[in-house]
Amino acid sequence: QVHLVELGGGLVQPGGSLRLSCAASGSIFSIDAMAWYRQAPGKPRELVAAITSGNSTNYADSVKGRFTISRANARNTVYLQMNSLKPEDTAVYYCNANGVTLTTRAKVAGSWGQGTQVTVSS
Repeated sequence: QVHLVELGGGLVQPGGSLRLSCAASGSIFSIDAMAWYRQAPGKPRELVAAITSGNSTNYADSVKGRFTISRANARNTVYLQMNSLKPEDTAVYYCNANGVTLTTRAKVAGSWGQGTQVTVSS
């Protein structure tokens, strides 16, 4: 019912930048919150940044001051601008949509994208 597609991952050198995008599609009326999570090999998935429909944001301490989350509500799209990347930022980054209301007014539980690989290495 809700399909999320992430774009923008890749290989970047330490200190570099990448911009991820995630577009939600389907019969969507509104999305309360969208977020980016990441999972490195052998580690649990962790919250990177989240943003509400009112543009309130929340960041993991490890990315504060380096990453910026934003969203375009009209396009059900969320972005993650990542600057000053470090090798420890290497992970698969997942988009999450929570509090989704469909045009039928039905509620959908949290939805996940397929993930996009970000590798920070020289």
